[in-house]
Amino acid sequence: MKLAGNLPASNASARLPQVGRKRVEGIILGVDPSLRGTGLAVVEIRSGQSRLLSSQTIRMKSKATMPECLAEIYKTISSAIEEFQVTIVTLEQTIYVQNIQTAQILGAARGAAIAAAAVLERPVFEYPPLRVKQAVVGYGRASKHQVAQTVKQLLALGDALAFDEADAAGVALCHAFTG
Repeated sequence: MKLAGNLPASNASARLPQVGRKRVEGIILGVDPSLRGTGLAVVEIRSGQSRLLSSQTIRMKSKATMPECLAEIYKTISSAIEEFQVTIVTLEQTIYVQNIQTAQILGAARGAAIAAAAVLERPVFEYPPLRVKQAVVGYGRASKHQVAQTVKQLLALGDALAFDEADAAGVALCHAFTG
């Protein structure tokens, strides 16, 4: 997993807003699951400060088989958990889809991510996209661009993350705010 390339020069952290209850602390891996474009973000939460440690999108070629894609998701998430000593894994739940095949594919990708966390005995928390957007942006129907810009501000980044990575960071922050 690559270190976040758009961190400020000082590697500063950003203060999180207080939401009423005690905030979650630790190193959270956020996952935005997809078969060919799974977003990952490792966010450290300490003393009310948030800091992006790493982010990436697991990109798979269109010719890769489903088992190859699932294996790569599993391996990459397992590696990130171990490398960054992740304490909590958070995932975005599957959105409502009308196509059953799409739902099955998304479910398989989520399963690979959950299995990686379960094998390494990390707790897994899942949040619906509307809740993530509400917690991070303040509006449950926010666009991907709005999520990326808000995550950029919350994590004091120089540049916005790619959408899949921003969504992954968003689900990690959602857990930190509401967990």
